[in-house]
Amino acid sequence: MMFSMMSSLKPALGMLTCDPRATICSGTNCLVPPSDFNAILSLVLSIVLTVMLAMVMFSMGCTVDSKKLWSHIRRPWGIVIGFLCQFGIMPFTAFALSLAFGVLPVQAVVIIIMGCCPGGSGSNIICYWLDGDMDLSISMTACSSILALGMMPLCLFIYTSVWTSSDTIKVPFDSIGITLAALLIPIAVGMYVKNKWPRVAKKILKVGSIAGFLLIIIIAVVGGVLYQSSWNIAPSLWIIGTIYPFIGFSLGFLLARFVGQPWDRCRTIALETGFQNSQLCSTIVQLSFSPAELEVMFAFPLIYSIFQLAAAVFSVGGEIHLNIFKSNVRNDLILRSKCKNSSDHRYFFKLLVSVVMYAG
Repeated sequence: MMFSMMSSLKPALGMLTCDPRATICSGTNCLVPPSDFNAILSLVLSIVLTVMLAMVMFSMGCTVDSKKLWSHIRRPWGIVIGFLCQFGIMPFTAFALSLAFGVLPVQAVVIIIMGCCPGGSGSNIICYWLDGDMDLSISMTACSSILALGMMPLCLFIYTSVWTSSDTIKVPFDSIGITLAALLIPIAVGMYVKNKWPRVAKKILKVGSIAGFLLIIIIAVVGGVLYQSSWNIAPSLWIIGTIYPFIGFSLGFLLARFVGQPWDRCRTIALETGFQNSQLCSTIVQLSFSPAELEVMFAFPLIYSIFQLAAAVFSVGGEIHLNIFKSNVRNDLILRSKCKNSSDHRYFFKLLVSVVMYAG
């Protein structure tokens, strides 16, 4: 009888087995400490973002030739126009889009932070493929990164007041200022390396380009684990992230053309306007806001970076197609002139083949 009673109690006792992680167990109640995995992962992400962003800014400094930068500063029309686009058009556009789509206050803040960010180093690569003014592109990126120390907090103070005045959210200006000031150091060191050891600077630039690409992947993967609900956002935020880069590119180009800049500079200014430093935006957001706020704002820098890259690839593809078209037209004109001056119809046949091949 006793044996049967003990056997019947075993399943019941098994149900009261404590969690292996429990620190206190009375047999009926267990105290399990909360998991600190997310806190540790958030700390690791903050450290990795800071270190890798410093590497990216250091490599960007390695592209700056002080002599060429000084020549642009002495004749600063391109830099002045870029400044107006970077810290005039982009923040105001972010403000207008946030109001028009009625996004949440914390989402409006991250949109404006993206609009206030300086130009990204990726614009220099795209500028090369678009036959832009490389010296102007590098100078504008460097100047906007330096000027961001003062202009970014100022623009944030002006444009976020609509949402921060009601105390629904507070912008941590001290954290943002410290982050921006700290990033001036790797830029200055990179410029020194460029002028002192140009060959070493080229190698560092390659490493920095890879680091910038890896940084975006790390932000996407680790951010997706930490803030799993960050992608469950309203369609309005996706729409803003999609159209915002194209608006920046278009307005930058139109303003540059309006003041009479040559075509290569117009392309450069357009790129520097729309191509923002999304890695900097993600780092500032990660270091400055609480996990609850990051749940609804962390995805936007990634959305923007995806579509600014798509806009850049679209522009490069259009430029390549246009160059191919010009080359074919030039070859066709040469063949036609040869047809007129020769009784041999082989030239006409070659012309016909070239047209068919291009059309195919």
